[in-house]
Amino acid sequence: MQPLSNRTAHFTDSVIRRMTRISNQYGAVNLSQGFPDFDPPQAILDRLAEVSHEDFHQYSITWGAQNFREALAEKQSRLMGRQIDPNSEIVTTCGSTEAMMAAMMTVANPGDKVIVFSPFYENYGADTILSGAEPIYVPLHPPTFDFYVDELEAAFKQHPKALILCNPSNPCGKVFTRAELEIIADLAKKYDAYVITDEVYEHIVYAPYTHTYFASLPGMWERTISCSSLSKTYSITGWRLGYTIAPAEITDRIKKVHDFLTVGAAAPLQEAVIPGLRFGQDYYDGLLQTYTHKRDLFVQGLDAIGLEHTTPQGAYYVLMDISRYGYESDLEFCKMLARDVGVGAVPGSSFFREDVNHLIRFHFAKKDETLNEALNRLEKLKKL
Repeated sequence: MQPLSNRTAHFTDSVIRRMTRISNQYGAVNLSQGFPDFDPPQAILDRLAEVSHEDFHQYSITWGAQNFREALAEKQSRLMGRQIDPNSEIVTTCGSTEAMMAAMMTVANPGDKVIVFSPFYENYGADTILSGAEPIYVPLHPPTFDFYVDELEAAFKQHPKALILCNPSNPCGKVFTRAELEIIADLAKKYDAYVITDEVYEHIVYAPYTHTYFASLPGMWERTISCSSLSKTYSITGWRLGYTIAPAEITDRIKKVHDFLTVGAAAPLQEAVIPGLRFGQDYYDGLLQTYTHKRDLFVQGLDAIGLEHTTPQGAYYVLMDISRYGYESDLEFCKMLARDVGVGAVPGSSFFREDVNHLIRFHFAKKDETLNEALNRLEKLKKL
């Protein structure tokens, strides 16, 4: 038989999702795959119950139900500081995963290059390769995960078609400052590159840090595709509702790519989430307060055990240093952690282009009792 695709020959399964399966196998507290164990807002659940008895069971408009796009445009226009057209500048996708893939396929031709900061969410490299492009990895240097301007410009000198920007960043929790974003913007203009943003954690940014939408920078709207999702903001990761926001001429192409990728996102769920899109600022203030509490609970618990870790500026992930335990493989350490300690984590090597085997990622989007149980189990690491 003929060989299968060369493009996907070196793919593995998602390490993040694999660690969920391993956590389930051993009954571990799953702090690997980043989904909450608490309910979405009641108003969204109430509307979901109503929608199940209404006429929203067939296809919506391919690029998103009209009232969903209008509610989303109203929310994001307020946040991004410009009037977004729900008809010509928004595409509703099956999660931000599809949003990123549609954006990449819209921008990149086979053989093009795309800049990816490292560490990175594991899909970015795969998205680039599936688009036939070549990733150029630029390191974010710990412990603050800043980039060096000369390294970034060296990547731009290779004339990439685009740069992928995750802000706040998964897995390191970095929030890019406005000054850093302006450096990226200047280089994107100088070398004529697009910027594809992943801003799913836009509402989870801890004081004193603030989130700046890249598309809101001077001259950047024209060359930015903003990708995001409702998964983290409303605790509905299983609903798979994402979107792109971009200028009309770019969005017109994204619509066509999206149509042939997935046809459309789930119509009943688009309708059910609309009350959430219309929440006032008090909801987002409360969301941040909740996650600030969870971050403090978890990192203070790690401190009490004596475990070395990062403290995120945004998102809900912590990287822990496992150097002291003498494991050559962070994957093997994570398997041991799930099996013998009862806590699930993700090996850091799945996020880094560099040879990094001493970090693992936890997430803290869990109930307090879940986090406390995980911390109690992590006490066992003192014996290793």
